[in-house]
Amino acid sequence: MSKAIALSNATTQQRNTPAIGVFVAGDPRIDADARQRCRNICQMVADVLAQRVKLPDGSPVKVVWAPTLVDGEAQADMVAKQFLDAGVKVLVCAPDTWAFPQLSVISLLQQFPADTPINFTCGNSGPKPGVVFAHAVNGALAQYGRLSHLNVGTWPDTGLNPMMTEGTAQALCDWAAAAITTMALKGRRVVIFGHDSMGMETAMAHVIPTRKQFGIEITRLDMKLLADMLNKKAYNAAELTELRAFVERHLGKRLELRDDVDSARFDQSLALYLITRDLLRDLNAVGGGFMSQLEWGSDRRGLPLPVADAMESFFNSTFDHTGRKSPLPFATEADVQGLLTMLVMSALTSGNPPLFMDFRKVWEPWELGALAQKIGFALPQNELWAQKGLVDGDNSGSASFDWAAQPGASIAEIMAGVSMPLADEAYFPGMGNSATFKSPGGLAGIAGRLAFSSLSGLFSLSWDEASTAAVPEPLASALCGLTNATWPHTFVVPKYATMGEYKHYPPANHFHMIQGLSPARLEYWMDLNNVLSVCDWAARPRYIEGVDRPIPLLYLANGGETNAKLMLAKR
Repeated sequence: MSKAIALSNATTQQRNTPAIGVFVAGDPRIDADARQRCRNICQMVADVLAQRVKLPDGSPVKVVWAPTLVDGEAQADMVAKQFLDAGVKVLVCAPDTWAFPQLSVISLLQQFPADTPINFTCGNSGPKPGVVFAHAVNGALAQYGRLSHLNVGTWPDTGLNPMMTEGTAQALCDWAAAAITTMALKGRRVVIFGHDSMGMETAMAHVIPTRKQFGIEITRLDMKLLADMLNKKAYNAAELTELRAFVERHLGKRLELRDDVDSARFDQSLALYLITRDLLRDLNAVGGGFMSQLEWGSDRRGLPLPVADAMESFFNSTFDHTGRKSPLPFATEADVQGLLTMLVMSALTSGNPPLFMDFRKVWEPWELGALAQKIGFALPQNELWAQKGLVDGDNSGSASFDWAAQPGASIAEIMAGVSMPLADEAYFPGMGNSATFKSPGGLAGIAGRLAFSSLSGLFSLSWDEASTAAVPEPLASALCGLTNATWPHTFVVPKYATMGEYKHYPPANHFHMIQGLSPARLEYWMDLNNVLSVCDWAARPRYIEGVDRPIPLLYLANGGETNAKLMLAKR
C-alpha cells in the first residue's frame, strides 16, 4: 500500500530560485556532425548565461542545458521533465537547424505554466536554417496569443564550435535578466508599516492588482508595533552602539546634535533600523516601506517620534555598520508604487542601489539663467543641464547613501559626502536627523516610476534614460536652498523628454532612478509583466536599433504594443 511522504520540518528559510533551461529543437534527419554542432551551441548559450546573468541579489543563477535534441514529442517530454526536476522556470531555445514547431518546442512548452518566459536565440544561419525555424515557431506562438522573444543574432554558419557575437550575447542576457527578475519576484513579499501613504492615491498599496500582475505579496503592519518595540528596547543594545559608532566615525561634526536629547533621538532612529531589519528578515521580505507622516513624527496630538531618514537610507544602500550588503529597497511615506519601482529596478541590475526622490522642482533653462543672474553666476552654456534644464530630485528620507559618490567608491568615500543635520521641526516635530548630500554628475541610468490605473487594471511605467548633472557652486547651493537644503539632492537630466514634457507627464510626486539599467532590459521586463510603457517623448523614436529590444511579433500582429497588452489583460 502506498504511503504519504512527510516533508522535512526544517525551520530555516529556504526559497526556490528560478533556473534557466537551455535546449535545442532538432530535426531527426540531420547528420551526426550537425547534431553535435547543435549540442555545442546549446552548451555555448548556457555558458554565456551562467557567466553573465545573476539573481536579483547578485548571486549566481542556476543554468542547465539539455544534450538531448528535441526532435519530437518523446524528446520534448524527456527534456521538460528534466527541466522541471531542476527547477527551471525560464526557457531558452537555441535552434541551429530546421525543426517542426508543434512536435518540438510547443510540445515542451505546454508542460510549463502559461507565464513561463521563453526566448529564441539563433544565428542568422544559411546551411541548415535554424533562423527559419525560429521565425516559424515564434509566429506559431504569436498566432495563439503566446508571448515570446526572438533574438536573431550572429554566430558562424559552419564549424562544430561556433561562438556568438557580443551583441547577440548582450541581447540574450538582457532578456534573461528580465525573465529571472520576473520569476524570482513571484511569491515574494514586501512589508509596509502604516496605512495609505499620507493619503496619496498614487502611492496606495494595490494589493490584488500587485498580486495578479507581479505575483508579489504586500504584508501590512501597523506602525504601533515599531513604536512598542522602540519603547521595549527590542533590539541588541551592543549592536546599536556599533551602528552609532559607525555613523560618528564617518560623519564626525557633520552629525548635528545640540544636546543629550538630540543624541537620544538619534539613537532611536538608528534603533528603528535594527528593529525593522530584524522584522523584515523574520518575514523573508525583499522590500519595505514606512509611512511616518503624519502619525509617527508630525501629529502633535500624539507623541511625535524621531524621523526614519537614517533607517530608510541604510536599507537602500550597499552597506551599513556590518560592511557591504545587498540593498533592500525601502520607500519613505509608505509609497508602495515607488517601492515596486525601486524593487524591480534594483533586481534588474542584480542589486544596484535605487534612488527615491520627490519630483520636486523642474528648472527650465530660462529659470536657471534667471537664478544664475540673481546670484552673479555665469551659466556654462556648453553643459547639457544648462541647455536643457534639470529636475531637482530631493526627499527627506530613503535616498541611498551610494548616490553621494561615483560607482565603485569605498564606504569612507561615500560617507565623506553625507551630512546628517537636524530635521526640519516644522515638518517633523518629533525631530531626529535628516540625511543630506549632493549627487555627483555623470551617473547614468533610467529614471521613472510605476503607476496603476483602475481603468485598464494595469500598471504602467513612465521612464526615460537620464543622467545626473554636476552643478557648480554657488548655483548648486542656491538650487538646494530654494527647496530643502537639509535633504539629499540629485540633479536629473532626462535624455529625450523636454522640461515641458517632464513636468506635465509625471504619474506621481515621487520618481526613482537606477544606474546600470539598459532600455532593452527594462522593456523585456515590461513585456514579461504586461506593464504599459510610457515614454512618449517627442524626441524619442519608437524603436532605436541597438538600444531597444525588438518589438515582439505578438504585439505587431495585434495593433501595437499598448493595444496588445490591453488585450492580454482581458484574458
